[in-house]
Amino acid sequence: MDKLKKSANRIHFLDELRGFAVFCMVFYHAFFIIGDFFEIKIANDLFEFFMPVEPMFAGLFIAICGISCSLSRSNLKRGLILLGIALGMTAVTVGILPALGMDGLQIKFGILHFLSVSILIYSLIRKKINRFNPYIGIIICAVLYPFTSGIEQGRLNFGELLFFNIPDFLYKTDWLMPLGIYSPTFFSGDYFPIFPNVFIFFAGVFIGRYFSAAGFPEWTYQKRCGFFSFLGKKALIIYVAHMPIIFGAAYLLDIILR
Repeated sequence: MDKLKKSANRIHFLDELRGFAVFCMVFYHAFFIIGDFFEIKIANDLFEFFMPVEPMFAGLFIAICGISCSLSRSNLKRGLILLGIALGMTAVTVGILPALGMDGLQIKFGILHFLSVSILIYSLIRKKINRFNPYIGIIICAVLYPFTSGIEQGRLNFGELLFFNIPDFLYKTDWLMPLGIYSPTFFSGDYFPIFPNVFIFFAGVFIGRYFSAAGFPEWTYQKRCGFFSFLGKKALIIYVAHMPIIFGAAYLLDIILR
């Protein structure tokens, strides 16, 4: 009975959107691995073709995480678990894979690192954030996202109207790379700095708060695409497993064809 009630109250539309974002991510990374490591031109061409839309499905994934966190009561626990997984991924890709001759896959601050930090920040300031009117919160996020989007290039700005240069000396080290500030030699195969992405996450939080108060539309509880819904529910497992599976499959195929 409890299982049926939980299923009935599940917002399947969020699972389906998350699943669609994961689906796009898997193919995008597959094109990158096959094109870059195995020098297959068509895969590299497809990677470059889809590169302009990658921020869209990544942003969708981040916003949905924010919405889900606004509906959850166990964010601190979830954030710590996710951070542990992210740090484990860094240990493998930075410490082990290069020793095995697989360089270029280092993940120093990828999307799991970013999401875990964002979830932990939200869990610590949840009471204060919940005092904001959701409309005002969304507007603040919409303003701060473009203002901080140039941080990797050393600036905070709104076009030419408001412009601040970030001191150059901060970009001589990688200690601030989680914030989007890093040296010219920095590399991370998957990189999602806190700024400006955190404002996509918190926009999702405010969207979730609005709908949790007003009520989600009835149609969002209906399951329409079982495939994307399944991917959405297993998003973490798929993210952790998909790159080694793709690399291993491509490696075996490369051996067979050659």
